[in-house]
Amino acid sequence: MNFYTLIVFLPLIGFLVAGLFGHIIGAKASEYLTSGLLLVSAFLSWIVFYQTGLSGHVSEPVIIEILHWLTSGNLNLSWSIRVDTLTSVMLVVVTTVSALVHVYSIGYMHHDPHKQRFFAYLSLFTFAMLMLVTANNFMQMFFGWEGVGLASYLLIGFWYQKPSANAAAIKAFVVNRVGDFGFALGIFAIFFIFGSMDFDTVFSAAKARQGQTMHFLSWDLDVLTVICLLLFMGAMGKSAQLLLHTWLPDAMEGPTPVSALIHAATMVTAGVFMVARLSPLFELAPTALWVVTFIGASTAFFAATVGVTQNDIKRVIAYSTCSQLGYMFAALGVGAYGAGIFHLFTHAFFKALLFLGSGSVIHAVSDEQDMRKMGGLAGKIPVTYAMMIIGTLALTGVGIPTLIGTAGFHSKDAIIEATFAAHSAVGNYAFWLLVVAAFLTSFYSWRLIFMTFHGTSRVEKEAAKHIHESPNVMLVPLYVLAVGAIIAGFVFSGYFIGHEPEHFWGSSLFYGSNNHILEAMHHVPLWVKLSPFIMMLSGFVFAWLFYIRFTGLPTLFARIFKPIYLFSYNKWYFDEIYDFIFVRPAFLLGRLFWKGGDGAVIDGLGPDGVSARVLDITKGAVRLQTGYVYHYAFVMLIGLAAIISWFMFGNVTGGIR
Repeated sequence: MNFYTLIVFLPLIGFLVAGLFGHIIGAKASEYLTSGLLLVSAFLSWIVFYQTGLSGHVSEPVIIEILHWLTSGNLNLSWSIRVDTLTSVMLVVVTTVSALVHVYSIGYMHHDPHKQRFFAYLSLFTFAMLMLVTANNFMQMFFGWEGVGLASYLLIGFWYQKPSANAAAIKAFVVNRVGDFGFALGIFAIFFIFGSMDFDTVFSAAKARQGQTMHFLSWDLDVLTVICLLLFMGAMGKSAQLLLHTWLPDAMEGPTPVSALIHAATMVTAGVFMVARLSPLFELAPTALWVVTFIGASTAFFAATVGVTQNDIKRVIAYSTCSQLGYMFAALGVGAYGAGIFHLFTHAFFKALLFLGSGSVIHAVSDEQDMRKMGGLAGKIPVTYAMMIIGTLALTGVGIPTLIGTAGFHSKDAIIEATFAAHSAVGNYAFWLLVVAAFLTSFYSWRLIFMTFHGTSRVEKEAAKHIHESPNVMLVPLYVLAVGAIIAGFVFSGYFIGHEPEHFWGSSLFYGSNNHILEAMHHVPLWVKLSPFIMMLSGFVFAWLFYIRFTGLPTLFARIFKPIYLFSYNKWYFDEIYDFIFVRPAFLLGRLFWKGGDGAVIDGLGPDGVSARVLDITKGAVRLQTGYVYHYAFVMLIGLAAIISWFMFGNVTGGIR
């Protein structure tokens, strides 16, 4: 068994052992086994990452066939592992974050009675995600795609005793089904048009399909555009983009390690990975790329505007994730695939750091998540405070313009520069929204720091007595992520977004002959390069003024601009709108079929109608059979009297006539 198969199947082994035999081997053994296997998988992933990308020896993708999977008519599919530079990047992200989350969870879930099940679910999720990123055909990708959906449902609703956790899990599952419906239609269309589901076969034939149309109802639609938009619909659901984003903040009901694993670095980036993997198709569908850019930029701006008014520490970071995913899609939409994946890579470190850091805060204040009930924690949990500062510096993109900085400085600024370098209408739209989003990101990030760690303590007295720093088993993963949040940008920027992307990416990302965006982004005007730095600094200053210097300003602004504040605080009323348009009519329709159709018609005419009357008659007839002789004799006498009476009166009547 080689490195590649070990990386993929070690988490599966952990899931099977902890899930099936956890009650036998015990919680400790389950924790250490699953965590140990993930650490080995992460170590091997870094070796593969070096061999496929960093070594400078770009080669063709490595295809390892596991087994022949499916044969149906013209459809022949093998279960294969595809490893190239893009795969190796995702392997590093998934296994590294997952391994650290496993270790962190040993401390965070210490008092939970169902630790075996939790660690089994974590390993199941990791296996499904690895199947997704190593897929060599669309069907295998769909298997991993749905697998992470199942695992996320189990993890979000892990504390199933809480109604809110169950509701959040169902919401995530249902919203993702909407996106997955489009994704499945896109895969069906791929097979219908190309006659195959293998990536290489479809990619090689894509150029010949450019400009081909299909007739649907009264329209002639571009084939590749339709396919790419359907596939992107799946990405919108999985990566929580605008319109299909509503599940992500509610998913914070799951344990904090789940938030770090699923909603920071892995599942939510599946859509970004999918679009990058299918760049040979999207590059030939400019209209689809326009939509990707528009949706991505709009999401980045929308989520940032909502993040500035949220008070739950995990929800603030959740909306930040939603916003940063928008940055990634904006990069993909303008053809800067390397920049989008670079931000995915760096984002994994600092966003997982912020989620796990917030978990350390919650752990310290007796499971409180409302920042209005925190404050003054910097001196009481200094290590956690330092880790959160590092994560915030990376998220907001602190650095020296055009020189060096934290991870987010290199990747996020590159995306902003790429959208400007696109020199298109949608590129300009994205550029200005992303610049504004950079200001809002800095504001809500430092707002979180100031409300949580600075000022006077607002922690409840009972909880204040138990404030303590997290154990080392929770802090060590933070240290590792902090190193990545600091150095991942300047160490790897030359590989991901260098002037000659083919030297790193090889054939794993496709750039058309007219796509020179990664070169053009290095030559934008100085004011463009400075704009994210200025926005970052302005956001910090405003947050300091509002939450440190003049602490009455937030209340004053909320009162003066109440409609705007409520619009942001209520998340642009998307939940209320969807409730009015979809949820309530669905319940009304269900009630109509239940009460009217099932109750009145089916039950009314069936069990409660004809069947009930037959039963009544039967019961009446049964009552006649008492078993007493004198009852039967009495009935016989009545019958005899009736017969005699009929003959007597019948004859009389006949005589009268």
